[in-house]
Amino acid sequence: MHHHRHCHGHEHHAAGRRGFRGPPFAGGPFGGPLRGGPGGPFRSGRMIGDGDLRLIVLTLLAEQPRHGYDIIKALEERSHGAYSPSPGVVYPTLTYLEEAGYADASAEGNKKVYAITDAGRSHLESNREVADRILGAMEAFGAKMAKARAWFYRSEDGGSDIPGVISEVNDARRALKSAIADRLEASEQTQRAMAEILREAAEAIRALGSDGDATDA
Repeated sequence: MHHHRHCHGHEHHAAGRRGFRGPPFAGGPFGGPLRGGPGGPFRSGRMIGDGDLRLIVLTLLAEQPRHGYDIIKALEERSHGAYSPSPGVVYPTLTYLEEAGYADASAEGNKKVYAITDAGRSHLESNREVADRILGAMEAFGAKMAKARAWFYRSEDGGSDIPGVISEVNDARRALKSAIADRLEASEQTQRAMAEILREAAEAIRALGSDGDATDA
């Protein structure tokens, strides 16, 4: 007889520990709160909990039968490379779902392929809102990190120092890039305010004389 435990919960286990990949400027594992809306599942210092991961895996199994490696690759793709759970996390999750009666396993060569059961579909549908919110927040986080990586690692810059200037200028330039990258998902109003700040800063820099004194108006 299966012992049905609650698949979703608020466990504090680090089910996805070392699974998230962020750019080097990130503060903590995620670089601050994820812009996933109030109550979003990802916060600085917190990984995906066991119950959340079970719902994510059930969602993937509802799409098609999958083996463990396929689930890992699917999560990497959904998160734009930001989340890659280890096999040591995914396979115990699949074992749990099988023992709970939410998934069936069958042999395919030397792999076990898992398919969602009717009980699993029923459980997923009863938690559909939570599952969609978790996946949506993960995808949004991944998209933000992908934009940030593109910003920081674009070929014409690469984050290297500008030669011939003092370190304070290079430090300030990096701080500016980090601030902009942190607001890539900001509202249009916020982005317009950012643009105005940048225009004013550019004008102030151009107004400086070669010796650092402001030129005469």
